[in-house]
Amino acid sequence: MSNNMDLGYDMFCYQCEQTAGCSGCTKKTGVCGKSADTAKLQDEITGALIGLAKSLGEKHASKEQIRLMVEGLFSTLTNVNFDNDDLNRQLSKIRGVKALLADAAPDYSMELLWNAQEDIRSLKSLILFGLRGVAAYAYHATVLGYEDDTVNQFFFEAMRLLSKDGGMNDFLPTVLKVGEVNLKCMELLDRANTQTYGIPSPVTVPLKVEKGPFIVISGHDLRDLKLLLEQTEGRGIQIYTHGEMLPAHAYPELKKYSHLKGNFGTAWQNQQKEFADLPAPILFTTNCLMPPKSSYQDRVFTTEVVAYPGMVHIGEDKDFTPVIEKALELGGYREDQNFTGINGGTQVTTGFGHHTILSVADQVADAVKSGALKHIFLVGGCDGARAGRNYYTEFVQKTPADTAVLTLACGKYRFNDLSLGTIGSLPRLMDMGQCNDAYGAIRVASALAEVFQCGVNELPLTLVLSWYEQKAVCILLTLLHLGIRNIYLGPSLPAFVSPNVLNFLVENYQLTPISTPEEDLKKILSPQA
Repeated sequence: MSNNMDLGYDMFCYQCEQTAGCSGCTKKTGVCGKSADTAKLQDEITGALIGLAKSLGEKHASKEQIRLMVEGLFSTLTNVNFDNDDLNRQLSKIRGVKALLADAAPDYSMELLWNAQEDIRSLKSLILFGLRGVAAYAYHATVLGYEDDTVNQFFFEAMRLLSKDGGMNDFLPTVLKVGEVNLKCMELLDRANTQTYGIPSPVTVPLKVEKGPFIVISGHDLRDLKLLLEQTEGRGIQIYTHGEMLPAHAYPELKKYSHLKGNFGTAWQNQQKEFADLPAPILFTTNCLMPPKSSYQDRVFTTEVVAYPGMVHIGEDKDFTPVIEKALELGGYREDQNFTGINGGTQVTTGFGHHTILSVADQVADAVKSGALKHIFLVGGCDGARAGRNYYTEFVQKTPADTAVLTLACGKYRFNDLSLGTIGSLPRLMDMGQCNDAYGAIRVASALAEVFQCGVNELPLTLVLSWYEQKAVCILLTLLHLGIRNIYLGPSLPAFVSPNVLNFLVENYQLTPISTPEEDLKKILSPQA
């Protein structure tokens, strides 16, 4: 596909799973809701960041340059920033800092990338979109005071590469290096979260919303939740998590607040329906924001890098007074409201992080050796609205009783309210946390491989992943970097992966598109598998 400048498109974007026609959004508005103007600004920010990286060359990036790089990449991730005024401010700052450098390079034209030969465009897209995912994780760690210089400097190294010409062999190593660096970044974020908020432990979270004023908080940023809990303590306001904030209930330093009550809503893509008549404000801390409907747009607040035109944005002072006042004004429900998950369940569980699972690794090993546990599935990733995602619900429902299902990220809302029973003392369905917590799944797989004295690919373990946006891309690249094979991926393959690049992934890593739950389970569990 060529760029909009050549074909008269209003925009060109193919970075998320739901891109129009499985090929690219090219009209005035993308599937995610961003306008063509916003898409253009995000391209300009990306081009300015590439120019900044080129201008630095091999020089060490400063703290300010790193901040602009990480925030800029994060802001261009899907469903994060729809606010053109804010994007323009970011663009001006990047260009201003770049102009101060002795060898300031011009902004890179993203037309050159979008119009490149399809295999080169594919590999460069994998690098760029993977970097956007890594930037999100780096950002979350940074706000807690945790940084890694190797991760920070790699952003500049990889962004410089995007401006260069070359063949597949020139870019493929960096594709895998994005995965390597992301592993380091996810480990950093895991350490930041656990050292700040304690070790998560299993907890049951109700889906009921109690009467009275309340606030719904969405996104991924645990620090924002902690600050909101502190500012609402003793105010008669209950706090409910939404989306990827659900795992917060498992952290000791967060669940100690008695007014952190439960979880509201199901999958993030249902927010426009579920928020329509909500008598409470919603605070978005990071991505997964959909354009608010008029029925509730006066109740949406944003903070950090997430932004939308016309919404009240909470700045760096983190004064949530406007959110608190709105909660008191709206008053919440007059009576308790009993909600359910997608499958009718009234509660969900979370908190089965790698510390918890590894503490019972001997039990898991014994269950496998005795035949009580035949297979472990990791069914995780991003959710979305495209038809075919019921696959993941049906897959989990059809897993045999002698298998276990680990899950993480927002894709779990398709099935996390199901009751699958137990194997011994362990539940068959265990939620390991946010997409940010994918590092934990890798730790568990590595530990089990050590117990059984085999490679990860020889374990009775299969990864069944759903993807939507760029954080899923960098996690996939991490798994490929680690040499993990036979990953099942859906509901569709990325539009930015060319046939030749796909063939490479299939031949070298046995990356497999999902088919039907029945066929895939039969293939996975067959003796020949």
